[in-house]
Amino acid sequence: MRGRIVGVGIATALSVMTGAASAETLPTRKTGLWESKTTSTDGNTTARQCIDEKTDQIAQAAFGGGQNCSKRTIVKTATGYKGETECKLGPISAAGNTVITGDFNSKIHMEVDTTLTGLPNAKEPMRRQMVIDATYIGPCEAGQGPGDIILPDGKVVKMPQPAPR
Repeated sequence: MRGRIVGVGIATALSVMTGAASAETLPTRKTGLWESKTTSTDGNTTARQCIDEKTDQIAQAAFGGGQNCSKRTIVKTATGYKGETECKLGPISAAGNTVITGDFNSKIHMEVDTTLTGLPNAKEPMRRQMVIDATYIGPCEAGQGPGDIILPDGKVVKMPQPAPR
């Protein structure tokens, strides 16, 4: 369940944060090991990911690019960024808002509010709120490649690589 929370948290946040239709683009995170703490009504979880410029861009594209989004914007604010999306994945519609602050070199704070409709066996829309605090830890760990995510149970998830062109 906690692995699912991490995946949903990262996917939701990145899909709200990214997209070619955005008015702004987010800064690239500093290269190295980032620890993300996700807090939601489903529970709390922590994961670590090795980031470089290329994997940061791949992560944003992978989680935001596969959805059919009629709205995907990101706007710079006085304190950070605000993102809004309206996407559809099969019968499921997701409308989300994210507020992002931080310097992208040492810390990032995200507040994500998403409403899902059309979920199987759900009679009413489901609202999901989460807070994600990402902190730069330092260089990636020995043997850890760019994009690798270390889940709370120690399992390593390899980020999918882009298909050759």
